[in-house]
Amino acid sequence: MTTPALAIEGLHAWYGESHVLHGVDLHVNPGEVVTLLGRNGAGRTSTLRAIMGLTGARKGSIRVGGQETIGLPTHRIAHHGIGYCPEERGIFASLSAEENLLLPPPLKGVGAGMSVDEIYAMFPNLAERRHSQGTRLSGGEQQMLAVARILRTGARLLLLDEISEGLAPVIVQALARMITTLRAKGYTVLMVEQNFRFAAPLADRFYVMEHGRVVESFDAAQLDAKMPLLNELLGV
Repeated sequence: MTTPALAIEGLHAWYGESHVLHGVDLHVNPGEVVTLLGRNGAGRTSTLRAIMGLTGARKGSIRVGGQETIGLPTHRIAHHGIGYCPEERGIFASLSAEENLLLPPPLKGVGAGMSVDEIYAMFPNLAERRHSQGTRLSGGEQQMLAVARILRTGARLLLLDEISEGLAPVIVQALARMITTLRAKGYTVLMVEQNFRFAAPLADRFYVMEHGRVVESFDAAQLDAKMPLLNELLGV
């Protein structure tokens, strides 16, 4: 059996006194695209943050490539080859697009990341705007830059939080092509996505969260059969 790229068992997490995850179980196999579905507040972003050690207390098991990471600080977790793209993007306004791109150091021991030329081939918009300040990039260009920046580090497991939110349809289509390309290159993706039409054609498998726990899981072949349930749970 192949070791999962990510395996979570019985994950509980807190923000201060607030208990936000209640025994999450999920796994992502190497080369898969897996989507976490759920209403706002269901615990999807908290799951990504807990994987990276960005919540408060955590209990349970989070294994990355078979290695337990639940007790590690965030910087050590990242060095297991994980790239996290949060919803707020975190582009440095005073730096150019290319300076932003070159900012993160490579992760040690995980292999080389994508070269700048490879990234510009995948994101022609960024090549055109390489000398533009971060504040002068459109929302879509900032989102592309946020994803491209983690590809530079050598991370092979990507945690993507609402990357399509608020973006023009043409940019959303470009991001969909990006995820398809990354899967073809062997990357593993766990994404939180509110835009069901964006997520549905891309994912190999789905997990549905509610009240800080997984309440349903299924693969892409079952999607049509699960639509009545998804309408009930998500209102899609």
